Order: sequence, then C-alpha cells, then structure tokens
Amino acid sequence: MRAILVVNPQATSTTAGGRDVLAHALASQVKLEVVETDYRGHALAVARDAARDGVDLLVAHGGDGTVNEVVNGMLTDGPGGSLPALGVVPGGSANVFARALGVSRDPVEATHQLLSAIEAGRSRRVGLGLADGHWFTFNAGLGWDADVVATVADRRGKQTNALLYMRAAVTCYFRPRSPRLPLTVHVPGEEPAEVRMAFVSNTDPWSYLGERPVRLNTGSSFERGLGLFALRKLTLPVVFRHARQALRAEAEHRGKALVKYDDLAKLSVSAPEPVNFQVDGDLIGRRTQVDFTSVPDVLTVLA
Repeated sequence: MRAILVVNPQATSTTAGGRDVLAHALASQVKLEVVETDYRGHALAVARDAARDGVDLLVAHGGDGTVNEVVNGMLTDGPGGSLPALGVVPGGSANVFARALGVSRDPVEATHQLLSAIEAGRSRRVGLGLADGHWFTFNAGLGWDADVVATVADRRGKQTNALLYMRAAVTCYFRPRSPRLPLTVHVPGEEPAEVRMAFVSNTDPWSYLGERPVRLNTGSSFERGLGLFALRKLTLPVVFRHARQALRAEAEHRGKALVKYDDLAKLSVSAPEPVNFQVDGDLIGRRTQVDFTSVPDVLTVLA
C-alpha cells in the first residue's frame, strides 16, 4: 500500500517526536512518504497530486484545517473513481472530524487505531457537505460563527484553544466586526426564513468546547443529509438558552426563535451584503449567497 503522511508542524499539538513515532509505525505496514506542510494550501496540493498519482492512503496529522485541505485536495477532480482512503491522527485544538469518527484525541492511541484499521482492512464510507465549491467534513456557516473564526485566525498559532474561541465568540457578539446583517435561509419546499445566524452541520456534534461536545443538530451524521440550525434573533436570553441546551448531554433545542432542519439534501443562505463564510473552522472569505449540498457516501475513512 502506498501512503503519504501529511503533517502540519504548526498545528496545536503536533511535535517532531510525535511525527517520527507516527511515521515509523506507519512505515512498518505501508510504503510511506512523509510531507510537512509549509504554507496554507500545501496539504491540498499534496493530496490532489496523490489522488491523481493513484496513492492508496493519505494520513492527515494536524487539526481540522489540515484534514479539510487533504479532503479538498483528494476531491479536486470530483468524487468517484479510485480515490485514496483517508486516515486521521489528531494534532489540532478541536479535532472535530476525528472525534466524530471515534478516533482518540491522543496521537499515540490514534496511531494504534489507524494501524489496526490498516491491518484488518477496516474502513467506513462517509458523506460530506459541499458549499460554494468547498468540501466540508463537519460544519460550515455564515455570520457570527464565521466572524469568530476570522477573529481567531488573526491570532492563530500554537496557543489556539477553547478559551480563545470563547473569548472571540463573546467579543463578536458584543462588538461585531461588521454590522450584523439579516440572513435568509432557503430550504426546498419551505418558505424562506429571515435569521440572524445560520450553522450547517454534516455530523453531530457541531463542535467541541474542550472536552464537552457542542450539539446543535443531534439528528445529523455522516450517513445522513445536512442539518441546519438558525436563530431568528440573537437577544441574550435566546443565545443563552440555546447555548445551555447545546452543552447538555441530551441536547433538545426548542424555542420560537429557532429554525431547525435535519437530513437536508440542499439548502442555501443569502445576505444583502457580503458576510464572512467558514468551512470546518477555516475562513473562506465573504459571500452574499452560499448553496449547500449533501454528497453521500463520498469518502473512505480508516477508523
């Protein structure tokens, strides 16, 4: 089996020692090449070339941004055909995709899980989301959450952690980076709904706050369509109520301000002026409309 290990040395919890242990372990079972990323988009380029070259396995060692780049690189020419399988060894601050797959946060234990999957030929197929030409593995959004991502990106580095995201969320709520524009959610067969924030999920949990999962669309999974979680208003009582519900083990969101759907094949979100847009915790840019599509059974993951 030909494999490429893609390592982001700038990810929160990656180390040279951990990289060497992982590479040595993988090299015992596969014909391995190790690539350390040097710039944003490097992992995407490596994965794109690997898919075109017929590589069997791509292993992403880094955070969710590294995983997202690898996935987008693999799918540059579209789904189908003989795409490489994907393995993930967490090395970031949140590692939402890996944790949703049941991969350990500990890189050593995650390496053991990956080696076991390779040896046993164990894999699973997962669906992904597609938004404005960008594939996402666990979530995407416009407005407030993308503003938070933009704020964190200004200070991104080894110090990135849950506390930084919390501070950014509070800052963006009380001191928005730009005027908080209304968004319009379009769900096929339903009346358009005007909201103040819109989160789209490809799985559950939507994210993590340290050890605690943040659950918005509990009906979402890699085997189903997309979930939409939107709020018509962002008053403090509404935000507090749903934040508290999202952090419960059995999250059951209710409320008049809530617009929520599960298992959607398609939806779109529009704004009167460009707003920030993020996928998998990475800022893409500013958009006035984004079309979201669920693409089932598109990726093979060793987990």
